[in-house]
Amino acid sequence: MDNLDYVRTNIKFDNTYFRELSGFYSPVNPIHVPDPKLICFNNILGDKFDLSSKYFDTPEGAQLFSGNIKPDGAQTLSQVYAGHQFGGYSPQLGDGRAVLLGEIFDKEGNRFDLQLKGSGRTPYSRGGDGKAAVGPVLREYIISEAMNALKIPSTRSLAAVSTGEQVYREKMLPGAVLTRVASSHIRVGTFQYIASLGDKKKLKKMADYAINRHFKDIWGDNNPYLQFLKEVSDKQASLIAKWMNIGFIHGVMNTDNMSISGETIDYGPCAFMDSYLSSRVFSSIDTGGRYAFKNQPFVGQWNIARLAETLLPLIDEDLEKAISKATEVVEKFIVSYDKYWLDGMRGKLGINNKLSEDHSLATEFLEILETNKLDFTKSFLIVNEEGSESFLNSVNNDMRAVDWFQKLNRRKEKNLNDKNKELVNPIFIPRNHLVEEVIAKAYDGELEPLKKLVEILNNPYELSNNLECFANPPEVINESYKTFCGT
Repeated sequence: MDNLDYVRTNIKFDNTYFRELSGFYSPVNPIHVPDPKLICFNNILGDKFDLSSKYFDTPEGAQLFSGNIKPDGAQTLSQVYAGHQFGGYSPQLGDGRAVLLGEIFDKEGNRFDLQLKGSGRTPYSRGGDGKAAVGPVLREYIISEAMNALKIPSTRSLAAVSTGEQVYREKMLPGAVLTRVASSHIRVGTFQYIASLGDKKKLKKMADYAINRHFKDIWGDNNPYLQFLKEVSDKQASLIAKWMNIGFIHGVMNTDNMSISGETIDYGPCAFMDSYLSSRVFSSIDTGGRYAFKNQPFVGQWNIARLAETLLPLIDEDLEKAISKATEVVEKFIVSYDKYWLDGMRGKLGINNKLSEDHSLATEFLEILETNKLDFTKSFLIVNEEGSESFLNSVNNDMRAVDWFQKLNRRKEKNLNDKNKELVNPIFIPRNHLVEEVIAKAYDGELEPLKKLVEILNNPYELSNNLECFANPPEVINESYKTFCGT
C-alpha cells in the first residue's frame, strides 16, 4: 500500500450526524485546490488519534487536509444553523466555509468531529468565497493549541495547509485550510435554526442527539431537556470563567459561535490581553464593545437565554411553567460563573481555601492592575514570588497596592497546608506581538518561528533557558491593535 492509499483509508469514520440528522445539513464536498503544502501537522494531537506523522506529515497528508482527497468512509457535509450576530438575529447561517468530514475516535474511544475550515463554498456561504487565508488559519492553530495547554476546553487544530492559491480580503493573500477537531460542532445557533422551523419532533430529535453525544447521564432525570439546559449553562459558565482568569478575549461571542459541548470554538478576532483593561476590545468589527473583556460573562448568560427559548416546548407543555423553569436556570448562570471565576482567582493568587474576604481581594487586585496599567499575566506571577519586591516596585508607591499586597500576605497565612500545589499561572501565553511576528514570517515561507512558538506554548508553566523574550510583553504596547475575522 502506497502512502496515498494509506492516508485515504487509515482514518476510521463514523457519521452519526449524517445518518441521524437529515435536513439539518447539506451534503457538500471540499473544493479542489491547486498546490497544497503542509504548513504544520500537530504530532501530539495526531498521536491521540493514532495518525502517525510518518504518513500524515507528508505531501499525501497535505492532499487529505486540503480536501483534495476524500478519505474512505467520510460522508462530507456542512451544518446549517442560525444565530444572533452582535445581537441581531440571522435566521439561516451555517458552515459557509467548513466541511465536516465525519466523526473519528481517539485511542480511548472518545468521539470527535473532524472538520476542514476554509475548504470552499457551501450552500451557506451567502456570497462569500468559502476560503481562508494563511493568517487566520495560523492564528486559530496557535491559539487553540495554547488554550488546550492552558487547560481550557477548546477545539483543536490537527493541521494547517497552504493551498497554492490567492484569496482576496482587503488585498490578495495566500490561501489555507485548517483541519479542526472538536467534541462536536453543535451550537446554540443550531437549536435556534431548528426551533424556528416550529416542528417539535425535529427539535426533540436534535436535543436527543446532543444529549446522547454529550450528556448521556442525564437520561435518568425527570426532565432531561431542562437538565440539558442546566448542563450547557454550567459548562459555559465554567468556560468563560477560565477565559477571564487567563485574560482571553474571544471577540465574537455570537450564538452561532457558542458550542453546547462547552469548548471554545471559532477563533476569529480573538486575542490575549497584555496590560489589563476591563473594557479591552481587539476585534475590528466590535465597534460598540459588545464583546469586550468585562462583558463576556453577561454575553454568555444572554446566549444561554437564547438556548433556553428554543427548548421551551421540550421543557414543559405548559408554556408558562416552561418559561419559569428555564428562567431559573438562566438567572443562576452568573452565580455559577462567579463561583468558577473566584475559585480560579484564588488559585492564581496562591490561596488554597475559601473565605468570604476572597472576592473583594480578587476584584481589588484587578482594579490595581487597571489603575497602574500592569501586565495581566506577569502580575500574577510576581505576586506569588516569595518575598517579592517586584510587585511593589511596579506600582510606583501606589499605597492602595501596598496595602493590598499586605492583605494578600495575611490572607495566605490562613491557607491550608498544601504540598501538591498545581501550577495555574502561565509564564507563556500567545502574546499578540509574537503571534503577528510568526504569521508574518509564515507568509514569507519561514515556518520555524511558528513551530518554535507552538512548542513553547505547549509547555506554558515552566521557564526554560533563553526563552524570557517569549514571556514578556512588548516594550511598547500597541493600544490600537486590532484583530480580524478573516472572512
